[in-house]
Amino acid sequence: MAGALDGIRVLDLSRHLAGPYCGMMLGDLGAEVIKIERPGVGDESRHWGPPFFDGESAYYLCCNRNKQSLTLNLKHERGVAIVRELTRRSDVVIENFRVGVLDKLGLGYTDLQAVNPRLVYCSISGFGCTGPDRALGSYDFLIQGRSGLMSITGERDGPPMKVGVAIADVTAGLFASNAILAALLARERTGAGQHLDIALYDSQIACMANVASNYLCSGEIPERWGNAHKSIVPYEAFQAADDYLIVAVGNDEQWRQFCVAAGVGAWAQDPRFATNPARVANRETLIPLLQDLLRGKTVAEWLQLCAKADVPAGPVNTFDKVFADPQVGARGMLVQMPHPTLGTVSLAGTPLNLSATPAQMRLPPPLLGEHTDAILRTVLGLDADTIAELHRDGAV
Repeated sequence: MAGALDGIRVLDLSRHLAGPYCGMMLGDLGAEVIKIERPGVGDESRHWGPPFFDGESAYYLCCNRNKQSLTLNLKHERGVAIVRELTRRSDVVIENFRVGVLDKLGLGYTDLQAVNPRLVYCSISGFGCTGPDRALGSYDFLIQGRSGLMSITGERDGPPMKVGVAIADVTAGLFASNAILAALLARERTGAGQHLDIALYDSQIACMANVASNYLCSGEIPERWGNAHKSIVPYEAFQAADDYLIVAVGNDEQWRQFCVAAGVGAWAQDPRFATNPARVANRETLIPLLQDLLRGKTVAEWLQLCAKADVPAGPVNTFDKVFADPQVGARGMLVQMPHPTLGTVSLAGTPLNLSATPAQMRLPPPLLGEHTDAILRTVLGLDADTIAELHRDGAV
């Protein structure tokens, strides 16, 4: 079955996480993605570990399925010429080099747009292509700090804390894929491609959502709240008899239902706790009472009770429990893919569920240079002698 992006060819010149994550999503949706890597080295994330799975980095495996690997030396004129020739036959370029690096190689947007006016060229960087900090390099951790995310993450009396996953990279990849899809749609109307300028810094600031809006509307600097919520009570993690439990009461009716189910119906009538504003004002009294109550049953017991009462609650799972969850299996969020050296590799699935053009897991994360000769032969039409010469010259 054809994917939504069947017939779209993407040149993925990116490394690390944000760009490759973007390219993987386009590949999941059916695009042909050619991952261009340095000969002998490849994407730096191939070397980020442990853990390694029989020599393959788990970090690299997480964001490079549905791609073919082509090794090219971009410091060699013939390597640059191959990128330009591939550009003539492609729809999208993704890159995350330092601002200006590809321009010096003759592979910047202006250069490649002249080769293919329909090209959608997506640049992903720490701070974008404009502004005083455009030339600065950056990693996710630095962006989490500078964007304000770390200032609101962690316990109330503790130090600032990063999120446990590279969230700035992932969100930038999401914004980049969204922009690419929009640009491809716009091209259907105008016939012309365009340059997309996606910054990790911009992306993370946009993801601050209501927290940023709260500050902009009130002028009050947001605080860290740990697992609690500034404006909703109870909405946090509690220690049950055997593990942690999240109770997320979003309105007063849910609160009443919880109190009745938990055998403390009087709390729902207590003027200190009857409404959410009252619970927020009296959280220092209510939360210890709730904590004492919740310690009396196991997580499983509370989950059963809350489900019957239609009160949102959930466990704090470790990853063995996540991937053993029947809901994860039912949604296809754990996939097994055949791999040329690993036998089978387990990967997190895609959340992109399209009824008529479903996302598909077609190709495992490629070995370094695995498809070099095939791409040169089938896409560019080069013969065996020319390909062998490129290898001897060090261009591929």
